[in-house]
Amino acid sequence: MNTSSITALPGITLKSPGAGLITLDPVRTALLRGLDDLLTGLAVRLAAPEVVGPPLLSADGLARLDFFRNFPHLGVSAGRFGPETLDGLASGGSPQDLPLQPTGHVLPSATCYGLLLSLEGEDVGEDGLRLSAVGRCFRNETHYDGLRRLWGFHMREVVYLGTKDGAAEHQERGGEFIQEAAGRLGLTLTRAAADDPFYDNGGSRARLMALDPVKYEYSAPDGTAIASVNRHRNFFGERLGIRAGSHGPAYSSCVAFGMERWVHAMILAHGTAEQALERLRSAGS
Repeated sequence: MNTSSITALPGITLKSPGAGLITLDPVRTALLRGLDDLLTGLAVRLAAPEVVGPPLLSADGLARLDFFRNFPHLGVSAGRFGPETLDGLASGGSPQDLPLQPTGHVLPSATCYGLLLSLEGEDVGEDGLRLSAVGRCFRNETHYDGLRRLWGFHMREVVYLGTKDGAAEHQERGGEFIQEAAGRLGLTLTRAAADDPFYDNGGSRARLMALDPVKYEYSAPDGTAIASVNRHRNFFGERLGIRAGSHGPAYSSCVAFGMERWVHAMILAHGTAEQALERLRSAGS
């Protein structure tokens, strides 16, 4: 993208419309878009085609993946006004005083869930399948903090489903790409094992994770995790009936980038959004 003419809005400050909500100014918007272009290089390298995931996820589908057992604090439910409330709204009634009907759906907390649920019952073949997508994600947090912790944010993911060895290779190549991209951008990241499994925390799989870590996070110097590599073993393959040909239930792994957090890390490293954008421009040349 052409970032040479991007400037801040003259004399205008874009205010936060609420806790955990933010409007990016033109410079930060260009930074986010440019970073996504650069990080999409992993999908190009791994021949992962771009798709667009669903904006809502079935609560029943997520329940089958132990989402609410593992992450009860993160879910943001999608509600709508029923027919009985429309007259009240049309006459100027306060939306806060009118009940919402449950829809049976929640907002995505990660991009990969929609892709995985969309592949239920499929056979990805002997060679496996890779997909790439960026989605708006939402998490109900106890507190929010600038670009570091938002209610709604963008997450770029590259997902693999296939064999056990293929999933491990995907995780390894994803980690290598994260450090490579960070080096080009002048970012110093630390890698550490994380402990938020995709499956029941009390189950045997969770105990196995203590012996064989399946998730690593990459963090900026202030501790902000901006990317992760995750290996799910064959959990999703079993729960969703996704097969990898003669290999049986598919193993899966994903590489995830929190885009607003990458913007934060760039500003932290280079001083201002303008200087960060200049460094991004030079990294892409």
